[in-house]
Amino acid sequence: MKYRKKPVVIEAIKWDGRMETLAKIQKLNTLNRDLSIEEDFIEVDKKSLMIDTLEGVHEGKIGDWIIQGVSGELYPCKPDIFKMTYEKVED
Repeated sequence: MKYRKKPVVIEAIKWDGRMETLAKIQKLNTLNRDLSIEEDFIEVDKKSLMIDTLEGVHEGKIGDWIIQGVSGELYPCKPDIFKMTYEKVED
């Protein structure tokens, strides 16, 4: 059997290592309704983000997209996978 991914609009921010971007990601965190992520679960370390996801702690490196999933969870996504999976939605 074959399956197609359901079209879902997500929020995403590209991590660039800047504090301004971290502030945007933390703001995205406040939209999270199903998962409470404390500020101390997101750490800036050598320009990487350590993000407590539903599957455990994952590292978001510079250039990765930080995605808010359909349940409000945050997780990193590599740029090549992001490009193959998502397209920009015009407001």
